[in-house]
Amino acid sequence: MAEPKEFLEDMRWGEEHYSELQKQYKDKWVAIVGKKVVSHGENLEEVENKAKKISGKKYVPVIFVESGAAIY
Repeated sequence: MAEPKEFLEDMRWGEEHYSELQKQYKDKWVAIVGKKVVSHGENLEEVENKAKKISGKKYVPVIFVESGAAIY
C-alpha cells in the first residue's frame, strides 16, 4: 500500500529541517503533520498515538532526532 502524499511530504520536511529539530528535540521521537511538529517525547508509541489523535490521520511520520553526540 502506498503512503499518502502528505505523509511523504511531512517525512521529507522532517529530513530537510533535521538540524533545526536537533536543537529543540535532542534524543526524542518527533511526529510531523502539516510540516510541523505535533507531538514529541521519549516513547515512540505515545508520540505516535498522540499525533494520530491530534491530527485524525491514520499514518503519521515519526522520526527519532539524535543529539548528534556519538561515542566511538
